[in-house]
Amino acid sequence: MFHTEKVSEKYINKDNCPGYYDYVELSDGVNRCVLTDKYVDHFAEEIKNFEVFEDDIWVITFPKCGTTWTQEIVWLLNNNLDYEGAMNTYIDMRFPFIEVGAITKEPRDSLNLCKQLQRPRHIKTHLPKFLLPDQIWTVKPKIIYVTRNPKDAAVSYFHHYRHIIGYTGTKDEFFDAYLAGKLLHSPINENVLEFWKIRHEPNILFLYFEDMKRNLKEEILKMMNFLGKSYSEEQIDKLCEHSSFESMKKNPSCNREQRIKTVKASKNYVSKNEEFTFMREGKIGSHHKEMTEDQKAKFDSYMNYSEFESVGFSYKMN
Repeated sequence: MFHTEKVSEKYINKDNCPGYYDYVELSDGVNRCVLTDKYVDHFAEEIKNFEVFEDDIWVITFPKCGTTWTQEIVWLLNNNLDYEGAMNTYIDMRFPFIEVGAITKEPRDSLNLCKQLQRPRHIKTHLPKFLLPDQIWTVKPKIIYVTRNPKDAAVSYFHHYRHIIGYTGTKDEFFDAYLAGKLLHSPINENVLEFWKIRHEPNILFLYFEDMKRNLKEEILKMMNFLGKSYSEEQIDKLCEHSSFESMKKNPSCNREQRIKTVKASKNYVSKNEEFTFMREGKIGSHHKEMTEDQKAKFDSYMNYSEFESVGFSYKMN
């Protein structure tokens, strides 16, 4: 089905990143994506053959681009603004991450969880277009895709790797692996551009993290209309308040607080005395204070933003 090749440990090795399996790059000859040997052995074919329903809702992003934020909004819009149900049920149960069972050593039967969801199902993934279920392109469920300035996403991903996976390497090494497309779900450009090219399909809504930060209400209205829902001005204002970054950060059903406690208790955790929350800052332009000028320049060189002009795409750089 795919050509596979082990990712060289010169990028991310088990000594400085003990939390995951061996990394493997999958390719169909045109597109590529880094996942794990477990994904190749136990998930790739089953996900390609996964049964898709027309009333499914899929939220798809590259990691650290506003995924959980979007999931919470979408689930509430599609469930009659059931705040009690949302608060009482962990988001990973309401809106499971289909491939997570292949990328963490914790036992998670994420595929069967998705299969057993009550319809309409809500499913999250970071997979690129070429690895998604074949039926997505024939059944055409609703897909909401969100992207973000890759420098900000990279900074957030660095903190995720450090505090969730136990990464102990340098920031320079991490950014080099990010730009080379050697981290989980990388590379970012191919992931984003493949969805940008099909953004005008009626079952696809393409959003930017930056637009959600600047005018959340406007983006919620886009999602509401896309999902075929209708709520009053007062209801939308309440949803904006519920899904503000400050509220989300305090929301135990979404902020993965227990997951962070579990990780901190791990013997592999290298930064036990450092404060970390899954929803860390959620700011536009956070890379300015976390990247050196050399690192920013390297991103601008490697990302080659000019290549996007042919398809009319541009990241919302800050």
